[in-house]
Amino acid sequence: MPDLSDTIRRRYDRIAPLFDKMDRMVKDKYRAELLGQVRGEVLEVGVGTGVNLPLYPEGLHVTAIDFSPRMLRYAEERAKKSRARVRLLHMDVQHLQFEDDTFDSAVSTCVFCSVPDPVAGLREIRRVLKPEGRLYMIEHMLSDHLPIALLLHVLNPLVVRMVGANVNRKTMENLRLAGFSIDRVRLIGFVDVFRMIVASPNKADQAHE
Repeated sequence: MPDLSDTIRRRYDRIAPLFDKMDRMVKDKYRAELLGQVRGEVLEVGVGTGVNLPLYPEGLHVTAIDFSPRMLRYAEERAKKSRARVRLLHMDVQHLQFEDDTFDSAVSTCVFCSVPDPVAGLREIRRVLKPEGRLYMIEHMLSDHLPIALLLHVLNPLVVRMVGANVNRKTMENLRLAGFSIDRVRLIGFVDVFRMIVASPNKADQAHE
């Protein structure tokens, strides 16, 4: 049986030329608002074609990863135009190749809908964040409103087959399972499906784990 991560990687390599149109579900004003909050050494996971890169504040150091080599080739052009200093790396968020407590900020925009093991990926982000670091996230997820939730459950098999993304993930629960605490949540689209989230890694609690 093929590895699920490899299957999704090949799918994203295939759709890379069309990815910008799909990624425009999140308006630039929300991306800019999210990225305006980051500081210090930044990790962006699932950079895709680099839509976020021109929106980072000047002077930041951004390490941006993606598990699709073809996506990274598209991101290279945007990295050259970014006001931040950008380093692009081929890497899987489920297996980050960084030391513990490396980054001040982590960024994720519509990534954890397609990570095969979202809790594992979030735990890896938590591991590489400094104790005072923050995760800045925009994600679509299962609605808390029953009619919308039922619709998303019905649509999910089709969307997964087409683009490898799940539309019924319980991302708020997954964040807590990974050890994060939720600092702020803002609803930004389709009632409560699209959310802007800031979360803390709760590393002060590790001594008691």
